[in-house]
Amino acid sequence: MGSDIFGAAMLDYLNKTYKEDIVTLSSISEDDTIPVPYLFRDYTEMPIIEQKALQLSKGKVLDIGCGAGSHSLYLQEKNIDITALDSSKGAIETCKKRGVTKTVNAKILEYKDVTFDTLLLLMNGIGIVGNLNKLGDYLQHLKSLLNADGQLLLDSSDIIYMFDEDEDGGYWIPPGKEYYGEVDYVMQYKQQKSDSFPWLYLDYNTLQRAAILNGFNCELIVEGEHYDYLAKLTLAKQ
Repeated sequence: MGSDIFGAAMLDYLNKTYKEDIVTLSSISEDDTIPVPYLFRDYTEMPIIEQKALQLSKGKVLDIGCGAGSHSLYLQEKNIDITALDSSKGAIETCKKRGVTKTVNAKILEYKDVTFDTLLLLMNGIGIVGNLNKLGDYLQHLKSLLNADGQLLLDSSDIIYMFDEDEDGGYWIPPGKEYYGEVDYVMQYKQQKSDSFPWLYLDYNTLQRAAILNGFNCELIVEGEHYDYLAKLTLAKQ
């Protein structure tokens, strides 16, 4: 993703030099912003989907794409064995400064040889897959990180509502995309700009089909207020 946009913004916030938010430029909507303080929210400020995922977390937990470590800190305070993982050096530095005791600076596909009871992919963490055709590879890798009775908790959104409906009830999807939930993003913070990178939003039915194909059971746990949902994947019995 080029420069460490999130890491730079989070460290500025911690160091009290935060003055502006992260700007997101996407292939499907107007420019938007991610308020940096939101990355530091506590449990009471989290959406119901995230709260529910934290309530369901058990055993040894891996928080994938942990960001500023808000989910990890909450679980750590509940005496849960939590490891915070992020590919952003700045994010991991932020987590350490905030008091997260176990951290890993790595890309999830390069992290192996250790297993967990709960894997968390929150704030549309499954977006890291980028393109739908890579979903199977990611699910297989995540499966290798799970204990036999473990669970993968992830949230995502069905973004079909962002596309124009035509007269016969179909939707106009931009050319060049295999699936409407594939979005290209560029992030900007101060003078830094990231390279363009793909990000995946999954409707529940597509996730469920991929989960079953890759040896998981898939259960819809809760739906949010805006086409979003929390799903739980568990290993299908052989």
